[in-house]
This record gives sequence, structure tokens and C-alpha cells, in this order.
Amino acid sequence: MQWFHAALFGIVEGITEFLPISSTGHLILTARFIGFEQTEFLKSFEIAIQFGAILSVVALYWRTLFLRKEVLARVVVAFVPTAVIGFVLYKIVKAVFLGNDAIVLTALFLGGILLIIFERFHHEGENAVTDPGALTYRQAFAIGVFQSFAVVPGVSRSAATILGGLLLGVKRIAIVEFSFLLAVPTMLAATSLDLFRTARIFTNDEVILLLTGFVTSFLVALLAIKFLLRYIARHDFTAFGVYRIILAVLFWFFVL
Repeated sequence: MQWFHAALFGIVEGITEFLPISSTGHLILTARFIGFEQTEFLKSFEIAIQFGAILSVVALYWRTLFLRKEVLARVVVAFVPTAVIGFVLYKIVKAVFLGNDAIVLTALFLGGILLIIFERFHHEGENAVTDPGALTYRQAFAIGVFQSFAVVPGVSRSAATILGGLLLGVKRIAIVEFSFLLAVPTMLAATSLDLFRTARIFTNDEVILLLTGFVTSFLVALLAIKFLLRYIARHDFTAFGVYRIILAVLFWFFVL
């Protein structure tokens, strides 16, 4: 891997992290497209640069996350199921799921169908929760359970969290913002766990590649967050469902 490859991965991560299209899935497919093998370093790289994108949330929402205690408490509760499931399944996820193109494409395809069907029949209730700080702890925990499905690459952490929140009666803008905030402890834990177990194998060159991807994903994600907030003010997620299906089909027939 060269520095421009690391920057490319950072751009892909920054664009896709908060959209309901699976950033991990896109990173795996990007590696496949340019002919990279899923080495242990690349798997760690794909996990670590996601935290770069997540730091953009801290930059934009630090007041909400750290100064509103009711929001922070609900983020912590929602993080619990993901933390437990992620820790228990860490070895399986890294050894079996990451790098498995069939799993990624299947999850992208089925997730796209689910998004389209969901948006066709979902109607926001008049009493839907309008603020992340107004979530009940039960709702917060359930949203965390939905997020845990994203241990499967291609599912999309943001899609699982957002759809879960909408099903539980949360306004679209509120659950999107809560999804942003929940990403912070989730990806901090995932990155820390992986780096703790693998940092000793990184060379100086690999550290530079990690930093390149990390910084690039941070900068691009700042723009992606602002785009998504503007987008959901006028649109639902049907277009993302169509995109997922098309990407999975094209990749399956023309790349694999």
C-alpha cells in the first residue's frame, strides 16, 4: 500500500461512514477492486481509519455529547450491547467476516431491499421522540442492540441504528444525530481493541499509512455529515437502498 491508497481508503471511509451503505463493506470492496489482499494489517487499517471519521462527530457535536448529561447517559446505555457482542465476536468478525466478499455483497443487497421496503411502509408518528436526550433508557438500549447487527460487514452501522430508532418511534433527524453520537464510543472501543492486539506488528511505514487514512477520513466525514443532515430534511433512504442493490449486483458480476 502507498500513501495515495491510504488516502483513497480515507476518502471512501469518510463518505460512507454515516450513510446507510456500510463503510466497512465499501472498504473491503475497495480493497478487492484495486487488487489488495485482506492482510492482517489491512483489516486493522480498515478498522482504525473509521475512528478518524468518528472524530468528526466529536468536532461537530462535542457540546451535545459532553455537556448534555442526559444525552451522554443514553449513549452509554446504547453502547453496552454493542460492546458486549463486539468483544465476544471479535475473533470471528476479524477472521471470518472481514474480507469475505460474499458476506459483504449479500448484506448490501438484502439491506438495500430492506431499506426500500421499510421506507415504503414506515410512517412517522405524531408523538415520535424529537430529541436524543428524550429517549427512554429502554429505547436507547434497544437501539444499541440494532447497532450490534453491524458486526457483519455490509449491514451498515448507521442503517441498523437509524432503522431501529425509527421503528422505536424516534424522529428521523433525532435518530440520525443519535447514530452520530453512538458511533463515538463504538468505534473508539473497536479501534482500541484492535490496536491493542495488533499495534506491535506495525512498522513505521504502516503507522504513516494509518495516519494518512485517519486524517483523510476525518476531513471528508465532516462534509459527509453536513450532506446527510441536509439530505434527510427532504428525502428518505430509498435511494440508498437502490444504490446498495446496484452496487452488489455490479460487483458480483463484473469484479468477482
